[in-house]
Amino acid sequence: MKYLLFEDFTHFDLLPFCFTRPVYEIRSGIFTFAVRWEKSLGEAAGTIAHSYLGRKYNRLPEGTFTAINGKFIPDETMLRLIQEIPENVYFENPEGEVLAFRGQQTTMFENGLISKERLEKAGYKAQRVEVTSTALRKMSDIFRLNAPLIQFDFQLITKERVSQPVLDTYSIIYGKDNIFIEEGVKIRAAILNAENGLIYLGKGVEVQEGAIIHGNHALGEYATANMGAKLRGDSSFGPHVKVGGEVSNSVIMGYSNKGHDGYLGNSVLGYWCNLGADTNTSNLKNTYENVKLWNYESRRFENTGLQFCGLMMGDHSKCGINTMFNTGTVVGVSANIFGDGFPRNFIPDFSWGGASGFTTYMLKKAFLTAEVVMQRRSVPFDEVEKEILSHVFELTKIHRSWENTQPLNL
Repeated sequence: MKYLLFEDFTHFDLLPFCFTRPVYEIRSGIFTFAVRWEKSLGEAAGTIAHSYLGRKYNRLPEGTFTAINGKFIPDETMLRLIQEIPENVYFENPEGEVLAFRGQQTTMFENGLISKERLEKAGYKAQRVEVTSTALRKMSDIFRLNAPLIQFDFQLITKERVSQPVLDTYSIIYGKDNIFIEEGVKIRAAILNAENGLIYLGKGVEVQEGAIIHGNHALGEYATANMGAKLRGDSSFGPHVKVGGEVSNSVIMGYSNKGHDGYLGNSVLGYWCNLGADTNTSNLKNTYENVKLWNYESRRFENTGLQFCGLMMGDHSKCGINTMFNTGTVVGVSANIFGDGFPRNFIPDFSWGGASGFTTYMLKKAFLTAEVVMQRRSVPFDEVEKEILSHVFELTKIHRSWENTQPLNL
Protein backbone atom coordinates (compact mmCIF):
# COMPACT_ATOMS: atom_id res chain seq x y z
CA MET A 1 0.00 0.00 0.00
CA LYS A 2 1.20 3.53 -0.77
CA TYR A 3 1.35 6.09 2.02
CA LEU A 4 1.63 9.88 2.18
CA LEU A 5 2.51 11.97 5.23
CA PHE A 6 0.86 15.38 5.46
CA GLU A 7 0.58 18.18 8.02
CA ASP A 8 -2.41 20.24 9.14
CA PHE A 9 -2.71 23.86 10.19
CA THR A 10 -1.68 23.21 13.81
CA HIS A 11 1.94 23.33 12.65
CA PHE A 12 1.83 27.10 13.30
CA ASP A 13 2.14 26.27 17.02
CA LEU A 14 5.48 24.59 16.21
CA LEU A 15 7.12 27.67 14.74
CA PRO A 16 10.00 28.50 14.41
CA PHE A 17 10.88 24.82 13.87
CA CYS A 18 8.23 24.39 11.15
CA PHE A 19 9.43 27.45 9.26
CA THR A 20 12.17 25.28 7.77
CA ARG A 21 10.61 21.77 7.76
CA PRO A 22 7.24 20.01 7.92
CA VAL A 23 6.11 18.76 11.31
CA TYR A 24 6.91 15.14 10.41
CA GLU A 25 10.58 16.07 9.90
CA ILE A 26 10.96 17.21 13.52
CA ARG A 27 13.16 14.95 15.62
CA SER A 28 12.01 13.81 19.05
CA GLY A 29 13.16 10.50 20.46
CA ILE A 30 15.66 8.63 18.28
CA PHE A 31 13.93 9.39 14.96
CA THR A 32 12.10 12.11 13.11
CA PHE A 33 8.36 11.46 12.91
CA ALA A 34 8.73 10.57 9.21
CA VAL A 35 11.37 7.91 9.87
CA ARG A 36 9.28 6.57 12.77
CA TRP A 37 6.28 6.14 10.47
CA GLU A 38 8.33 4.44 7.75
CA LYS A 39 9.85 1.98 10.20
CA SER A 40 6.43 1.24 11.68
CA LEU A 41 4.82 0.79 8.25
CA GLY A 42 7.72 -1.27 6.94
CA GLU A 43 8.05 0.81 3.77
CA ALA A 44 8.88 4.28 2.51
CA ALA A 45 6.20 6.96 2.62
CA GLY A 46 5.63 9.89 0.32
CA THR A 47 5.42 13.41 1.74
CA ILE A 48 3.78 16.73 0.97
CA ALA A 49 4.78 20.02 2.56
CA HIS A 50 3.75 23.65 2.81
CA SER A 51 4.15 25.36 -0.58
CA TYR A 52 7.56 27.03 -0.15
CA LEU A 53 9.00 23.83 1.39
CA GLY A 54 7.68 21.63 -1.39
CA ARG A 55 10.74 21.74 -3.58
CA LYS A 56 12.76 20.13 -0.79
CA TYR A 57 10.21 17.81 0.80
CA ASN A 58 7.46 16.89 -1.69
CA ARG A 59 7.58 13.23 -2.76
CA LEU A 60 4.12 12.41 -4.08
CA PRO A 61 3.14 8.79 -4.76
CA GLU A 62 1.25 7.94 -7.93
CA GLY A 63 -2.31 6.67 -7.93
CA THR A 64 -4.32 5.99 -4.78
CA PHE A 65 -2.61 6.33 -1.41
CA THR A 66 -3.41 6.45 2.28
CA ALA A 67 -2.65 9.90 3.68
CA ILE A 68 -1.55 10.09 7.32
CA ASN A 69 -1.26 13.11 9.59
CA GLY A 70 2.48 13.01 10.28
CA LYS A 71 2.30 14.69 13.69
CA PHE A 72 0.85 11.53 15.27
CA ILE A 73 2.81 8.65 16.73
CA PRO A 74 2.31 5.35 14.85
CA ASP A 75 0.98 3.38 17.79
CA GLU A 76 -1.07 0.20 17.35
CA THR A 77 -4.34 2.15 17.19
CA MET A 78 -3.13 4.43 14.39
CA LEU A 79 -1.64 1.55 12.42
CA ARG A 80 -4.94 -0.34 12.63
CA LEU A 81 -7.02 2.68 11.65
CA ILE A 82 -5.11 3.45 8.48
CA GLN A 83 -5.88 -0.05 7.22
CA GLU A 84 -9.62 0.51 7.70
CA ILE A 85 -10.26 3.82 5.94
CA PRO A 86 -13.12 3.54 3.41
CA GLU A 87 -13.21 5.56 0.18
CA ASN A 88 -14.34 9.19 0.36
CA VAL A 89 -14.07 9.29 4.16
CA TYR A 90 -11.61 10.93 6.49
CA PHE A 91 -11.06 9.83 10.09
CA GLU A 92 -11.07 12.49 12.80
CA ASN A 93 -10.40 12.13 16.52
CA PRO A 94 -12.60 13.51 19.36
CA GLU A 95 -10.62 16.78 19.19
CA GLY A 96 -11.65 17.22 15.55
CA GLU A 97 -8.19 16.65 14.09
CA VAL A 98 -7.83 14.84 10.76
CA LEU A 99 -6.05 11.54 11.34
CA ALA A 100 -5.98 9.99 7.87
CA PHE A 101 -7.84 9.56 4.58
CA ARG A 102 -7.50 7.63 1.35
CA GLY A 103 -7.05 9.72 -1.75
CA GLN A 104 -5.25 10.63 -4.94
CA GLN A 105 -3.15 13.58 -6.06
CA THR A 106 -6.33 15.43 -6.99
CA THR A 107 -6.96 15.83 -3.27
CA MET A 108 -3.79 17.87 -2.81
CA PHE A 109 -4.82 21.42 -2.12
CA GLU A 110 -3.31 24.85 -2.36
CA ASN A 111 -0.16 25.31 -0.20
CA GLY A 112 0.10 21.60 0.67
CA LEU A 113 -1.78 21.72 4.00
CA ILE A 114 -4.81 19.59 4.82
CA SER A 115 -7.93 20.65 6.72
CA LYS A 116 -11.40 19.25 7.30
CA GLU A 117 -12.89 22.08 5.28
CA ARG A 118 -10.75 21.27 2.26
CA LEU A 119 -11.46 17.57 2.48
CA GLU A 120 -15.21 18.14 2.73
CA LYS A 121 -15.08 20.53 -0.23
CA ALA A 122 -13.46 17.70 -2.20
CA GLY A 123 -16.34 15.37 -1.32
CA TYR A 124 -15.00 13.58 1.77
CA LYS A 125 -17.22 12.86 4.74
CA ALA A 126 -16.07 12.79 8.35
CA GLN A 127 -16.05 9.66 10.48
CA ARG A 128 -15.19 10.20 14.13
CA VAL A 129 -13.06 7.53 15.77
CA GLU A 130 -12.59 7.32 19.52
CA VAL A 131 -8.80 7.35 19.67
CA THR A 132 -6.43 9.41 21.79
CA SER A 133 -3.13 8.78 20.00
CA THR A 134 -0.28 11.08 21.02
CA ALA A 135 0.69 13.86 18.64
CA LEU A 136 3.20 16.69 18.35
CA ARG A 137 1.20 19.91 18.68
CA LYS A 138 3.35 22.49 20.50
CA MET A 139 7.02 23.40 20.74
CA SER A 140 7.31 22.13 24.30
CA ASP A 141 5.97 18.72 23.18
CA ILE A 142 9.30 18.11 21.44
CA PHE A 143 11.14 17.73 24.76
CA ARG A 144 8.10 16.69 26.80
CA LEU A 145 7.50 13.61 24.60
CA ASN A 146 11.17 12.81 24.19
CA ALA A 147 11.46 10.12 26.88
CA PRO A 148 8.45 8.03 25.76
CA LEU A 149 9.54 8.40 22.14
CA ILE A 150 13.07 7.17 22.93
CA GLN A 151 11.43 4.10 24.49
CA PHE A 152 9.10 3.66 21.49
CA ASP A 153 11.91 4.04 18.95
CA PHE A 154 14.31 1.85 20.91
CA GLN A 155 11.95 -1.11 20.45
CA LEU A 156 11.61 -0.36 16.73
CA ILE A 157 15.32 -0.15 15.99
CA THR A 158 16.66 -2.91 18.27
CA LYS A 159 14.06 -5.65 17.69
CA GLU A 160 15.80 -8.97 16.97
CA ARG A 161 19.18 -7.24 16.81
CA VAL A 162 22.28 -7.60 18.98
CA SER A 163 24.12 -4.62 20.43
CA GLN A 164 27.82 -4.10 19.92
CA PRO A 165 29.77 -4.62 23.17
CA VAL A 166 31.57 -1.98 25.22
CA LEU A 167 35.21 -3.06 24.96
CA ASP A 168 36.83 -0.18 26.82
CA THR A 169 37.92 -1.49 30.22
CA TYR A 170 38.06 2.02 31.70
CA SER A 171 34.36 2.73 31.06
CA ILE A 172 31.71 1.95 33.67
CA ILE A 173 28.41 0.48 32.49
CA TYR A 174 25.21 0.14 34.52
CA GLY A 175 22.13 -1.64 33.18
CA LYS A 176 23.87 -2.96 30.07
CA ASP A 177 20.72 -4.77 28.90
CA ASN A 178 19.10 -1.35 28.41
CA ILE A 179 21.92 -0.08 26.17
CA PHE A 180 22.13 -0.56 22.42
CA ILE A 181 25.31 0.34 20.54
CA GLU A 182 25.63 0.45 16.76
CA GLU A 183 28.76 -0.28 14.75
CA GLY A 184 31.71 2.10 14.90
CA VAL A 185 30.93 3.59 18.31
CA LYS A 186 33.97 4.73 20.28
CA ILE A 187 33.72 4.96 24.08
CA ARG A 188 36.64 6.00 26.27
CA ALA A 189 36.63 6.17 30.11
CA ALA A 190 32.95 7.14 30.26
CA ILE A 191 30.02 6.29 32.53
CA LEU A 192 26.80 4.96 30.97
CA ASN A 193 23.94 4.47 33.43
CA ALA A 194 20.87 2.80 31.97
CA GLU A 195 19.44 1.43 35.19
CA ASN A 196 16.42 3.75 35.01
CA GLY A 197 16.19 4.39 31.27
CA LEU A 198 17.35 3.29 27.84
CA ILE A 199 20.49 4.47 26.05
CA TYR A 200 20.94 4.31 22.27
CA LEU A 201 24.25 5.15 20.57
CA GLY A 202 24.03 5.44 16.80
CA LYS A 203 26.60 4.50 14.17
CA GLY A 204 29.95 6.22 14.59
CA VAL A 205 29.09 7.96 17.88
CA GLU A 206 32.04 9.08 20.01
CA VAL A 207 31.74 9.24 23.80
CA GLN A 208 34.86 10.95 25.08
CA GLU A 209 36.73 10.63 28.37
CA GLY A 210 34.80 11.56 31.48
CA ALA A 211 31.40 11.86 29.79
CA ILE A 212 28.45 10.72 31.93
CA ILE A 213 25.25 9.61 30.19
CA HIS A 214 22.01 8.71 31.97
CA GLY A 215 19.02 7.08 30.28
CA ASN A 216 16.69 7.72 28.64
CA HIS A 217 19.17 8.96 26.07
CA ALA A 218 19.86 8.85 22.34
CA LEU A 219 22.83 9.98 20.28
CA GLY A 220 22.39 9.88 16.51
CA GLU A 221 24.91 8.92 13.85
CA TYR A 222 28.36 10.45 14.31
CA ALA A 223 27.29 12.56 17.29
CA THR A 224 29.94 13.34 19.91
CA ALA A 225 29.62 13.56 23.70
CA ASN A 226 32.56 15.77 24.61
CA MET A 227 34.99 15.28 27.47
CA GLY A 228 33.39 15.70 30.88
CA ALA A 229 29.86 16.08 29.51
CA LYS A 230 27.09 15.58 32.08
CA LEU A 231 24.17 14.33 30.02
CA ARG A 232 21.11 13.77 32.16
CA GLY A 233 18.17 11.65 31.12
CA ASP A 234 15.38 12.18 28.58
CA SER A 235 17.64 13.88 26.02
CA SER A 236 18.23 13.26 22.32
CA PHE A 237 20.98 14.48 20.03
CA GLY A 238 20.62 13.99 16.29
CA PRO A 239 23.25 13.23 13.66
CA HIS A 240 26.61 15.02 13.85
CA VAL A 241 25.69 16.92 17.02
CA LYS A 242 28.52 17.85 19.37
CA VAL A 243 27.43 18.17 22.98
CA GLY A 244 29.21 19.05 26.22
CA GLY A 245 28.53 20.67 29.57
CA GLU A 246 25.32 19.83 31.42
CA VAL A 247 22.14 18.90 29.54
CA SER A 248 18.77 17.68 30.81
CA ASN A 249 15.54 16.69 28.99
CA SER A 250 16.53 18.48 25.79
CA VAL A 251 16.54 17.78 22.05
CA ILE A 252 19.20 18.96 19.60
CA MET A 253 17.85 17.92 16.20
CA GLY A 254 21.03 17.63 14.16
CA TYR A 255 24.28 19.22 12.93
CA SER A 256 24.31 21.67 15.85
CA ASN A 257 26.89 22.32 18.57
CA LYS A 258 26.61 22.80 22.31
CA GLY A 259 30.19 21.76 22.80
CA HIS A 260 31.20 23.67 25.92
CA ASP A 261 30.33 24.03 29.59
CA GLY A 262 27.02 25.61 30.49
CA TYR A 263 23.52 24.34 31.23
CA LEU A 264 20.78 23.45 28.74
CA GLY A 265 17.52 22.18 30.22
CA ASN A 266 14.02 21.43 28.87
CA SER A 267 15.10 22.97 25.59
CA VAL A 268 15.10 22.36 21.83
CA LEU A 269 17.68 23.40 19.25
CA GLY A 270 17.10 22.96 15.53
CA TYR A 271 19.74 22.29 12.87
CA TRP A 272 22.95 24.27 12.31
CA CYS A 273 22.80 26.05 15.68
CA ASN A 274 25.79 26.89 17.87
CA LEU A 275 25.90 27.86 21.53
CA GLY A 276 29.03 29.75 22.57
CA ALA A 277 31.14 28.66 25.53
CA ASP A 278 29.43 28.93 28.94
CA THR A 279 26.01 29.66 27.47
CA ASN A 280 23.34 28.98 30.11
CA THR A 281 19.59 28.58 29.94
CA SER A 282 17.10 29.01 32.77
CA ASN A 283 14.37 26.37 32.75
CA LEU A 284 12.63 27.27 36.04
CA LYS A 285 11.29 30.62 37.25
CA ASN A 286 12.29 31.87 40.70
CA THR A 287 8.56 32.03 41.48
CA TYR A 288 7.99 28.44 40.30
CA GLU A 289 5.14 29.69 38.10
CA ASN A 290 4.22 28.09 34.79
CA VAL A 291 6.35 29.21 31.86
CA LYS A 292 4.99 31.18 28.89
CA LEU A 293 6.33 30.87 25.32
CA TRP A 294 5.94 33.20 22.35
CA ASN A 295 3.37 32.02 19.81
CA TYR A 296 3.90 33.19 16.25
CA GLU A 297 0.26 32.93 15.19
CA SER A 298 -1.30 34.80 18.12
CA ARG A 299 1.76 37.09 18.39
CA ARG A 300 1.76 36.92 22.18
CA PHE A 301 3.18 34.83 25.01
CA GLU A 302 1.00 31.83 25.91
CA ASN A 303 1.02 29.64 29.01
CA THR A 304 2.65 26.26 28.42
CA GLY A 305 1.19 24.75 31.58
CA LEU A 306 4.76 23.62 32.37
CA GLN A 307 6.92 24.55 35.33
CA PHE A 308 10.12 23.63 33.45
CA CYS A 309 10.78 25.10 30.01
CA GLY A 310 14.02 26.58 28.69
CA LEU A 311 15.20 27.64 25.23
CA MET A 312 13.54 27.05 21.83
CA MET A 313 16.03 27.92 19.06
CA GLY A 314 15.27 27.72 15.33
CA ASP A 315 17.65 26.55 12.60
CA HIS A 316 20.86 28.43 11.80
CA SER A 317 20.80 30.53 14.98
CA LYS A 318 23.96 31.18 17.02
CA CYS A 319 24.91 32.85 20.28
CA GLY A 320 28.21 34.17 21.62
CA ILE A 321 30.12 33.16 24.74
CA ASN A 322 28.50 33.65 28.15
CA THR A 323 25.04 34.19 26.68
CA MET A 324 22.27 33.94 29.30
CA PHE A 325 18.78 32.92 28.19
CA ASN A 326 15.77 33.55 30.41
CA THR A 327 13.20 30.88 31.18
CA GLY A 328 10.97 30.27 28.16
CA THR A 329 13.00 32.06 25.47
CA VAL A 330 12.09 31.58 21.81
CA VAL A 331 14.77 32.33 19.21
CA GLY A 332 13.71 32.37 15.57
CA VAL A 333 15.53 31.14 12.48
CA SER A 334 18.98 32.55 11.67
CA ALA A 335 19.42 34.87 14.65
CA ASN A 336 22.87 35.94 15.86
CA ILE A 337 22.94 36.81 19.58
CA PHE A 338 25.82 38.27 21.60
CA GLY A 339 26.72 40.73 24.35
CA ASP A 340 26.12 41.19 28.07
CA GLY A 341 22.87 40.67 29.94
CA PHE A 342 19.71 38.67 29.27
CA PRO A 343 18.26 39.13 25.78
CA ARG A 344 14.48 39.37 25.46
CA ASN A 345 12.29 36.26 25.72
CA PHE A 346 11.38 36.40 22.04
CA ILE A 347 14.19 37.02 19.56
CA PRO A 348 12.74 37.36 16.05
CA ASP A 349 14.06 35.49 13.06
CA PHE A 350 17.06 37.14 11.37
CA SER A 351 17.95 39.26 14.42
CA TRP A 352 21.46 40.55 15.08
CA GLY A 353 22.34 41.78 18.59
CA GLY A 354 21.49 41.14 22.21
CA ALA A 355 20.23 42.71 25.43
CA SER A 356 21.23 46.17 24.24
CA GLY A 357 19.03 45.89 21.16
CA PHE A 358 18.69 44.25 17.76
CA THR A 359 19.08 45.09 14.12
CA THR A 360 18.37 42.91 11.09
CA TYR A 361 20.67 40.06 10.13
CA MET A 362 20.48 40.64 6.38
CA LEU A 363 20.12 37.71 4.01
CA LYS A 364 23.42 38.19 2.23
CA LYS A 365 25.38 37.93 5.49
CA ALA A 366 23.21 35.07 6.78
CA PHE A 367 23.79 33.14 3.56
CA LEU A 368 27.56 33.54 3.83
CA THR A 369 27.55 32.16 7.37
CA ALA A 370 25.23 29.26 6.50
CA GLU A 371 27.39 28.27 3.55
CA VAL A 372 30.57 28.18 5.65
CA VAL A 373 28.89 26.25 8.49
CA MET A 374 27.30 23.64 6.24
CA GLN A 375 30.43 23.13 4.12
CA ARG A 376 32.31 22.19 7.30
CA ARG A 377 30.02 19.12 7.48
CA SER A 378 30.16 18.51 3.70
CA VAL A 379 26.53 19.53 3.25
CA PRO A 380 25.78 21.89 0.33
CA PHE A 381 24.04 25.19 0.94
CA ASP A 382 22.16 25.16 -2.36
CA GLU A 383 19.49 27.24 -4.07
CA VAL A 384 16.70 25.26 -2.40
CA GLU A 385 18.03 26.17 1.05
CA LYS A 386 18.42 29.80 -0.02
CA GLU A 387 14.82 29.90 -1.26
CA ILE A 388 13.51 28.55 2.05
CA LEU A 389 15.49 31.03 4.16
CA SER A 390 14.51 33.88 1.84
CA HIS A 391 10.86 33.00 2.26
CA VAL A 392 11.20 32.83 6.05
CA PHE A 393 12.95 36.21 6.00
CA GLU A 394 9.94 37.76 4.26
CA LEU A 395 7.38 35.91 6.39
CA THR A 396 8.94 37.15 9.63
CA LYS A 397 9.42 40.83 8.82
CA ILE A 398 6.35 41.65 10.87
CA HIS A 399 8.15 40.51 14.03
CA ARG A 400 11.22 42.72 13.49
CA SER A 401 9.64 45.87 14.84
CA TRP A 402 12.83 47.91 14.55
CA GLU A 403 13.16 47.60 10.76
CA ASN A 404 11.35 50.86 10.04
CA THR A 405 13.84 52.85 12.09
CA GLN A 406 17.02 50.82 12.37
CA PRO A 407 17.94 49.17 9.07
CA LEU A 408 21.27 47.37 8.96
CA ASN A 409 23.12 46.85 5.70
CA LEU A 410 25.69 44.07 5.90
